[in-house]
Amino acid sequence: MKLSIRPASATDIPLIAQFIRDLAEHERLAHEVRFDEAVLEAKLFGPRPFAEVLIGEIDGVAQGFALFFHNFSPFEGKPGVYLEDLFVRPEARGAGLGKALLKKLAAIAVERDCARLEWSVLDWNEPAIQFYKALGAKPMDEWTVYRVDGAALTGLAAPI
Repeated sequence: MKLSIRPASATDIPLIAQFIRDLAEHERLAHEVRFDEAVLEAKLFGPRPFAEVLIGEIDGVAQGFALFFHNFSPFEGKPGVYLEDLFVRPEARGAGLGKALLKKLAAIAVERDCARLEWSVLDWNEPAIQFYKALGAKPMDEWTVYRVDGAALTGLAAPI
């Protein structure tokens, strides 16, 4: 069995879109998937990409992905890598692909002189939590994620 990780290209958009849908289904959030593939392609591979994607393959067959982007730590004075989504198809779990994707992201973070690699995990996803802890990840229990979207985002953006 051969594991490989490669950067995604625009021709991978249908595959990336399916991974996103599969992840949303796994996370019980399929009702929140609203993207348009053409817009997704423009945002990932257009003139100003907002995120990057790695494709994980087992014996040449795409079985997982990682979607990530840079953030910035003023305290460190350096960028970080934020892993937005990590997904490995259920039938491919246990083969080491999730770990290989995270190792590649860690290597990218080190290569780009980033201070850290971070991500969020749903509280109920105990297998993922144990997997991440086994890799040396620590929960940031003192932080709560906040989000403004939809009408609240539009309202907040309105002129004063």
